Amino acid sequence: MAGEAMLEVRISVPDQATGEQLAAALVERRLAACVQVLGPMTSVYVWEGAAERAREWLLLAKTTTAAFDDLCAAVGQLHPYDVPEVLAVPVERALQPYAEWLREAVGPPG
Repeated sequence: MAGEAMLEVRISVPDQATGEQLAAALVERRLAACVQVLGPMTSVYVWEGAAERAREWLLLAKTTTAAFDDLCAAVGQLHPYDVPEVLAVPVERALQPYAEWLREAVGPPG
């Protein structure tokens, strides 16, 4: 939909293979126009009361606000973590042709 708000969704995963599988699933289901798989990185966090450190990879999924809930549901089904990191960051501005492509690539085929 023209004018649909865009999001960049950050999703951490335990390894590159998981990241690539999840990225492919999100794009194939048209829940994201593009997913970049970045890594490795070190995450330091608190889990069940203890400070933890893990090597992870980061996905940057380009999507729309309309697709966000379905994207979250897919991540919940496919992700190996009990509580996966899924953070949506609003995209304030984008190159117009890119924004049009993103909006066209997400959701039901036009």
